[in-house]
Amino acid sequence: MTNISHAGLAAVLSLIIPGVGQFYNGTFWRGIFWLIITPGLWIGSGGTLGWICHIISAVTAYRYAQKKNQAI
Repeated sequence: MTNISHAGLAAVLSLIIPGVGQFYNGTFWRGIFWLIITPGLWIGSGGTLGWICHIISAVTAYRYAQKKNQAI
């Protein structure tokens, strides 16, 4: 049985909670990274870098899911 990730769902999950889309894709350590880094940047920058991290997390989850699906 193949393990296909839906790229759009991975992106939405990471947009809601950074790192969850990476967990959905099966990349545990990337998920942990985003779960730790994003709140730190939200607090440390007063929110500015937190938004940027949210978007980057969603984009990377989307792209990884696409690459994973192409490999299958």
